[in-house]
Amino acid sequence: MSDRILGAACIVASAGMAWSAQGYAAAISYEPVGPRAFPMLLAGLLAIGGLWLFARPALRGASPYRAVPLRATLLAGAAIAVYAALFELLGFTLATATMAVPLGLVFGGSLKQALAAGAGLGVTLYFLFDKALDVVLPTGVLSFLLGGR
Repeated sequence: MSDRILGAACIVASAGMAWSAQGYAAAISYEPVGPRAFPMLLAGLLAIGGLWLFARPALRGASPYRAVPLRATLLAGAAIAVYAALFELLGFTLATATMAVPLGLVFGGSLKQALAAGAGLGVTLYFLFDKALDVVLPTGVLSFLLGGR
């Protein structure tokens, strides 16, 4: 049952993401894709994942997978909400690392694994998006290290 709740929450969140991203437009068009593409892609992937979670028990009858407990679902949702709230203040790197730690714990990792994965994810994705793909990301409190924006 928790899978269906999480799936429905993902579908609602993806609809909200897609709706809010409709108005994204660059003041000066210097990128061929524009700022709307990434949130729309994420919303689409989130909707597909949500639909899969929502329909999976109905498609297979008794699910062979262990159901996600409601407590873990709420913790994951809270981690994502905190991520959104602290994104500008902490910056992409720290906010991503802060979100990845509780998510790693929810998915069964140890604290050491979750911390290592969170730090690696935050730093790797920052350099991938900001440096390799030239997507401007907020640096937040690490602006003195990362050449702040």
